[in-house]
Amino acid sequence: MRPIAALCLSLSLFLLASPAAHAAEGDAALRDVIDGEWAFRSGQFPHLPGPDGARRAPDRLGDVSPAAQRQRLRAWRGFREELQAIDPAGLSAAARIDRTILLGQLDGYIADIELKGWQMPMNSDSSFFGNVAMLPDRTAIATRADAEAWLSLLADIPRHFDQQIANLRAGLDEGRTVPKVVMAGRDAAAASHADVPRAQDSVFWGPLARLPESWPADQREALQARARELIMDGVVPAYARVAAFLRDTYIPGARETIAAHDLPDGEAWYRAQIREYTTLDLAPEAIHAIGQREVARIRAEMQAIVDGLDFDGDLGDFIAHLRSDPRFYATSADELLMHARDIAKRVDAELPRYFGLLPRRPYGVAPVPAAIAPFYTAGRYAGAPPGSSEPGWYWVNTHNLPARPLYNLPALTLHEAVPGHHLQAALAEEQGEQALFRRTSYISAFGEGWALYAEYLGKEMGIYRTPYEDFGRLTYEMWRAARLVVDTGMHAMGWSRQQALDFMAGHTALSEHEVTTEIDRYISWPGQALSYKLGEIRIREQRARAERELGEAFDLRAFHDTILALGSVPLSVLDAHLDAWLAARHPADGADRAAAP
Repeated sequence: MRPIAALCLSLSLFLLASPAAHAAEGDAALRDVIDGEWAFRSGQFPHLPGPDGARRAPDRLGDVSPAAQRQRLRAWRGFREELQAIDPAGLSAAARIDRTILLGQLDGYIADIELKGWQMPMNSDSSFFGNVAMLPDRTAIATRADAEAWLSLLADIPRHFDQQIANLRAGLDEGRTVPKVVMAGRDAAAASHADVPRAQDSVFWGPLARLPESWPADQREALQARARELIMDGVVPAYARVAAFLRDTYIPGARETIAAHDLPDGEAWYRAQIREYTTLDLAPEAIHAIGQREVARIRAEMQAIVDGLDFDGDLGDFIAHLRSDPRFYATSADELLMHARDIAKRVDAELPRYFGLLPRRPYGVAPVPAAIAPFYTAGRYAGAPPGSSEPGWYWVNTHNLPARPLYNLPALTLHEAVPGHHLQAALAEEQGEQALFRRTSYISAFGEGWALYAEYLGKEMGIYRTPYEDFGRLTYEMWRAARLVVDTGMHAMGWSRQQALDFMAGHTALSEHEVTTEIDRYISWPGQALSYKLGEIRIREQRARAERELGEAFDLRAFHDTILALGSVPLSVLDAHLDAWLAARHPADGADRAAAP
């Protein structure tokens, strides 16, 4: 070969190889940041898997002191600077997604600490003390190490609760509290764990009652004796302190206002909440307008069902009829759970027709724990601890049966179990090639958007068997659309609690009890409720686009698998990924789109 030809060939090979080489170098730098951040994060939060991905039996609760918050803020700002220094143009496509997601997570963590969201560690249906009380049901002791970890965690509860009380007290001093109107009775939820005559009556005894029978009796008895002391001398008094503080100090001193913008730095905090939960930088007024449009569309569809039933009355009369007709309500908790399980199994049988990949982890159906049921929503998905052998749980609220209409149950089941939260979350955890920070994270706009899309998909799957159940689907969709209106209305536009209650009651078929618990949830958890409808709108728009562009070549199973393979991602990442997926199916069009400004 002539020298000039050899030089040209070498230069060509270099130019061809250099993008890959740069990507490999950039990806390696990104992995170093990801690994370092995860090592820090998992050290801060003991329930997370360690850097090696192995499941750990948590032996303590997180440090939530102001000093710990400052330490996290310094660390996360540092990791963010390192991420910003990595040019996304020098990364592979997969690494760019990792960088985008981790940046979003760090932005959320930093904003919460800077704006002191950690001074409000509770809302109307969840709390730090309630979350700790759920741990026993999710804890299995199989080894002596597991047993020692559980005893160590019990010993740490008083320290953790005292830190949380101190944070709540600081919030009171600074005017940063959960609104008083949603706090009634929350002290009783804490007191229920202090009102136990003996350790064996506490929920925290559960793991000790399930010790392996193969262990020698003297070992079991010794562990149980230590647990009795820890529960009665530490855990029970800690819950009593929380209950007394809420009853005597926090609730009486909590703010009378309901809006996020009435908090210190409230407007900035609400915008940060919107970004965290929706992954979009939308103004509250824009979200409010989207909600109003969706409410009008769904109302027309609801009216069409009523017209088809030849009901004598308007839509409001029909909703009142649904709320009062006893045939639409279970007469016992067992009956309600039986209906939920029946629907879940009917959905299970349809899944292979709509999904190419299904998760290995099973799920069960169980009632919402009694201690939180009076303040809880109609249902919730409780995922298994990462890396554990536990199932996921679809919780159904069996408290106040007249508030749990059966015509809403198919939509609730599709949302919380399959193909909603359980299917999406279990598959996300099983994405073994993804970094731990992605497999164990949850992005609300994606997860809740998917779950609301799952309710819509249930119509194609044939799950809604009567016009009443289809109306239930629409009232659930209306519920999520109305959230866009009332959340932004209360937190940014001056709406009163009563205005929000009236709007929700007048546009959905939720029971009056559910309307109240939902509005109180939005008051105490600003922004989160916006994620459902905004995420679902985006998924349905992308499906319509794929169907339009691919025509007869559109494969619904492949579309679903493509979305779920992402795990949990911001909506911008979903958009870009589906752009690439469509481009790969007709490259010419994809090239044209890529060249467009």
